[in-house]
Amino acid sequence: MNRFVIAEPQNCIGCRTCEVACAMAHAAGQDAQPLNPENFKPRLTMVKNATVSTVVLCRHCEDAPCVNACPSGAIVYRNDSVQVLQERCVGCKSCMVACPYGAMQVVSVPAAPTGLLKSRTTRAQALKCDLCDGRAEGPACIGACPTHALHMVDHDQMEATLKKRQQAVLDTANIQL
Repeated sequence: MNRFVIAEPQNCIGCRTCEVACAMAHAAGQDAQPLNPENFKPRLTMVKNATVSTVVLCRHCEDAPCVNACPSGAIVYRNDSVQVLQERCVGCKSCMVACPYGAMQVVSVPAAPTGLLKSRTTRAQALKCDLCDGRAEGPACIGACPTHALHMVDHDQMEATLKKRQQAVLDTANIQL
């Protein structure tokens, strides 16, 4: 089973600290520019309504629709997660359409002019949660959340949750008998 980050909406206050932490963690490798509207590209999305707020993140699916939909092979399984290989991404948006969670986004990023496209200054690129792959501390969003609404889920935690829920059902059934 792939690892993923899950949000607990009942604990989320909608402060967007997770978005800022994500954008900063991924901007650090890009010539350390200060964040501004042009380069603020978090790989998660805060959604809010009148009563609840939470973040939408990639679930790193086992049989990921985005992996299957990518015509250029830019989305792959690596390190118990689903990763985008930016050098292969053509920005076709197939992954965005295929994702059942709405966790994929395609953004414009600066591009070096090459070949016939010498005047081109931007290119499309798929972005999604990469679990801050390569960051020793793990996902930046988890550590930044002031209410601890974000948690990493792995195989062991899923098994423990399943057993707990099954036991609760059994306990409820025994009480009613």
